[in-house]
Amino acid sequence: MTKRPDWDEYFLKLAMLASERATCPRMHCGCVLVKNKNVIATGYNGSIPGDDHCEDAGCMVVDNHCVRTVHAEMNALIQAARRGHAVDGATAYITNMSCTTCAKALIIGGVTRVVVFSDYHDTLATEFFAKAGVKIDKHAIPSKEISYNLKDYSSAR
Repeated sequence: MTKRPDWDEYFLKLAMLASERATCPRMHCGCVLVKNKNVIATGYNGSIPGDDHCEDAGCMVVDNHCVRTVHAEMNALIQAARRGHAVDGATAYITNMSCTTCAKALIIGGVTRVVVFSDYHDTLATEFFAKAGVKIDKHAIPSKEISYNLKDYSSAR
């Protein structure tokens, strides 16, 4: 029997899975917004609907940032809003530390906790989170391996 992941590891693994949908080769990032142990929205960095993807047409780099993509956090916040899910009090599980703009959007949206397993080169995001009272928890990168014993499932039926 394998170790059952705790909630943070579980939702970080979902963020990792979301990041696999990213279409910008510069960084694959995933974000899962969770409230009361329920996923309310997911996002990954990718192009706006109807536009070319970086992996197909190349990145549009301005000031060392790809402007073709919408970041994972923004996509998750927008998906929550489009579906009528309030994010006030939610936790954001993110594969990579937010940029300054995404940090501000999460703060304004009401996210109260961020769980992440990597740093970002911009320390302003961390400063903004601290000023807003958003708790940041850094975790080790969870294993992508999902192991289970099929016999456990077949014997239960």
